[in-house]
Amino acid sequence: MNRISSQPGLVSLDDRRRPEPPALVLVAHGSRDPRTLNTVHRLLDQVREQRPGLPVHPGHIELNEPLLPDTLASLGTAEAVLVPLLLSRGYHVKRDIPEMAAASAARTRVAAPLGPHPLLVETLHARLIEAGWGTDEETRRTGAVVLAAAGSRDPDAAVDTRRTAHLLSDRLGVPVVPAYASAATPTVDTAIRALAARGRDRVAVASYFTAPGLFATQCAQKAPWMASAPLGTHPAMADLILHRYDQVAGRRGVTSHQLPALAV
Repeated sequence: MNRISSQPGLVSLDDRRRPEPPALVLVAHGSRDPRTLNTVHRLLDQVREQRPGLPVHPGHIELNEPLLPDTLASLGTAEAVLVPLLLSRGYHVKRDIPEMAAASAARTRVAAPLGPHPLLVETLHARLIEAGWGTDEETRRTGAVVLAAAGSRDPDAAVDTRRTAHLLSDRLGVPVVPAYASAATPTVDTAIRALAARGRDRVAVASYFTAPGLFATQCAQKAPWMASAPLGTHPAMADLILHRYDQVAGRRGVTSHQLPALAV
């Protein structure tokens, strides 16, 4: 018996079965904070709700199960698109994920990381508004934002974070300075002092993290005015995950394990 109602698109009008779409594997970093794992599961649920019939699986680089190699092993030789739940390029995107994919029997392609992208800026803006960010003249005149990210030694990661900061600055009409919790400079403290020296004394910290955790908490505690929540399960996040999937799944002839150029 053909399954039609729960998986639209798998059976054509002339009753010939269409190929199943490549699985979407959402690749998270992993964390000891249970709130992070909960966020990943909720994002997966949102993706499944938006795309019924699409096989969706989690895979972690470290710390949480299932680990990415185990997820890929469970797929056998099936086709899959790996979408990093990461906000910029860096070692995990350039090396760890492609190497784990290449070691598996699955026919895999790796999508670009989530950032930079306007949907992330939409989420950052929404989180700041939730925290109390205003649109009054006083905020535009004396306000500023520190975009607090995890940090990486890879210079491409800083390029991507600066791009997001520029897009958010355009959206808010105030200076937005990227800063990092580790592995890169400036720190959040340094960025706040630099903005104060420019007469920007109403400084908000925008949490550029996918989920709550140690770095997000530490950065938020440094905020002199307000701090926004992490990106979390804002609806735009599921939209962006599917967008990255579609960018790769919709292309034919892409070499297995090839990391596409970063694109919005």
